[in-house]
Amino acid sequence: MKAEINRSRRNFLVSGLTASGALLFGIPLPRAGANGSGQIGFFITINADNSVVIGSNQPEIGQGIKTTLPMLIAEELEAEWSQVSVRQMPLGIVKTEQGFTWKYGGQGVGGSTGLTSNWTYMREVGASARSVLQQAAGQHWGVAAEQCRCRLGHVIHPNGNDRLRYADLIEQASKLPLPEQAPTLKPVKEFTVAGRHHTTTDIDDIITGRTRYGLDTQVEGMKYAVMARCPYLDGAMESLDDEAARRIPGVIDVVPIPGPAPGEPYFILASGVAVIADSTWAAIRGRNALKIQWSKGPHADESTDSFDQQCRDLLATRGQIVHDDGDVEAALNEASSTFQADYVVPFVSHAPLEPQNCFAHVEDGRCRVIVPTQMPSGVSRLVSRVTGIDRENIQVEMTRVGGGFGRRLSVDYAAEAALVSQASGLPVQLVWTREDDLQNDFYRPAGHHQLIAGLDENGRVTAWKHRLASASKYYRRPNVPQEDMWKPELYSDDFPVGRVANLQREYFPVESGVPRGSWRAPAHTVNAFVIQSFIDELAHHSGQDPLAFQLRLLGDAEELPYGGHGGPTFNPGRLSRLLKFVAHRAGYGRTLPKGRGIGLACHFTFGGYAAHAIEVSVSEAGQLTIERIVAAMDCGYAVNPNAAMAQVEGATIDGLSTALNLKITVKDGQIQQSNFHQYPLARIADVPERFEAHILPWDETPTGVGEIPLPPVAPALTNAVFAATGKRIRRLPLADQLKDSAA
Repeated sequence: MKAEINRSRRNFLVSGLTASGALLFGIPLPRAGANGSGQIGFFITINADNSVVIGSNQPEIGQGIKTTLPMLIAEELEAEWSQVSVRQMPLGIVKTEQGFTWKYGGQGVGGSTGLTSNWTYMREVGASARSVLQQAAGQHWGVAAEQCRCRLGHVIHPNGNDRLRYADLIEQASKLPLPEQAPTLKPVKEFTVAGRHHTTTDIDDIITGRTRYGLDTQVEGMKYAVMARCPYLDGAMESLDDEAARRIPGVIDVVPIPGPAPGEPYFILASGVAVIADSTWAAIRGRNALKIQWSKGPHADESTDSFDQQCRDLLATRGQIVHDDGDVEAALNEASSTFQADYVVPFVSHAPLEPQNCFAHVEDGRCRVIVPTQMPSGVSRLVSRVTGIDRENIQVEMTRVGGGFGRRLSVDYAAEAALVSQASGLPVQLVWTREDDLQNDFYRPAGHHQLIAGLDENGRVTAWKHRLASASKYYRRPNVPQEDMWKPELYSDDFPVGRVANLQREYFPVESGVPRGSWRAPAHTVNAFVIQSFIDELAHHSGQDPLAFQLRLLGDAEELPYGGHGGPTFNPGRLSRLLKFVAHRAGYGRTLPKGRGIGLACHFTFGGYAAHAIEVSVSEAGQLTIERIVAAMDCGYAVNPNAAMAQVEGATIDGLSTALNLKITVKDGQIQQSNFHQYPLARIADVPERFEAHILPWDETPTGVGEIPLPPVAPALTNAVFAATGKRIRRLPLADQLKDSAA
């Protein structure tokens, strides 16, 4: 996401001195912007002690980007990593004649793009700074700059002996122009920082409690607020009695906040009433004392049962054909055998460790926001929309995020905080409780999948039909026509496209008032469960080994066109490699005792590849034990192997937790789950000691890592359950289905 500014290479970076004598490298603003201001957005500071400070422009949500991107700058700068520190940069946007553009380069993470969209950009930042230091050293020694080389914070003379610290070149370098042409980047094979194992840059602060998350925000004069939100989907406030709430000691004000009308795009999730107080506890007590009459809204009769019935009814009709290769109906009629299976996935919540929160202070036509977010530019846009304040006057500061998973792509909580501050005139931190978070979310869409396949006499798949009735993620998204509602639910080029000649996908939009949004790996987390389960079922239906069956279906390694996010190509050979690897590591194919089985699954997600082998045992009473997990990811080139490994481990646990127990249900137009007693995340005991995670590099091009390892987890688990018991799990979560069947 490079800045969309027309500029020459000379203007790519500028350098200068601070009052303390440090050397700064940064990106200049376009001449048309900010009334001709020469203000600079800095990435690199070189101090007099030769230490280096690198700015991180992306939100850190636990994916390791605050370490990974500075590693790329340090690599090309040839800085000594032990002397590098990292600071979080705020949102940087500037106004030009063409509109707003980036000050520090594009800022926002989601879809595992934080690294891939900055891979070249950050390297060029470091390489340009290195080039200037080489020029300065060449002038100092009277030699050609290109004959000098940089290494570990020093410029080395062509004789190989003399060297100058970067700090010794600060003044001279600050006077030099930047290179006209794009700098030469280092070959990946020569990397000494990237591709190496480094701990998270602020790990000491994290483990000692010094790291500041959104909930740690403290501003002089700050007040605290909580909101009572309408418990009914799209309901509204009919009456309010706040007399008792205002009598609670510490309560300062009570502010109604109307929500969007039914069907309108969301800016906040629900109508509500904010209670502002001197402390969070006083605000919660005040909220509990409110007497509110809510209208039940247009979805008062909605329930999980009615949703499921609607899906079943729709699948009995004809839907929208959204992908159609070959002639599926003819191929099914000519098939030696056909097979059908139906799968059901529920709504699920993000449930981040840190519930939503935001500090906002609206004052004198300006607004300061401190917020944990994946999309700071979205905060700026939405706060401007709800307050009427120009984006130039909205300051957005990012904290480390205590769990993103797609929830913090939406910034409704920032809009709420800004509205509460504007209405009260106070600096306010809006705090959500766990109950607020679970009952007011943009949930992962629920749906019913029906898969039908035809096989020839040799057990090869000749026809494939995938029919989906679901509540689209695009619900209430502005300017999305009804015929595009399928697009975030069924990815056009997903496997087995290109491997089955006759393939059709059919979509049915389901009506529901439940808010929907991006949930880690969006549709991949659902579709991998469905497709990988179905492949396992087809193998057993045709009397074939599931591993051999899938390897034959994947076919040879080749680059297949992939038009969706994660393209431009998909290589099934990379999945085969991972699948064979995890199967071998898990001992797939060996004789196992009764009640024990190994399941396999793999998936391509947003440019990366992952596979899992999971071994389980199931007692006669239906007690499930996960005995062993082998996980592997191919993310191309692992810039930050520690972060990549952490994502494989964390995503696997997240996938297990969701597959085992998690679902959001609706009754009488209300979300039923309120806290972890009704939404039980996986415990330590659910994860086996025998848990292997592997990174298998492929080439010198990185992919993202945050979402890639999650999708294969659920099908590997349920395929293992079938191998152990002969019982198919076609409805998630697994929960007590095994115990029910044992009884």
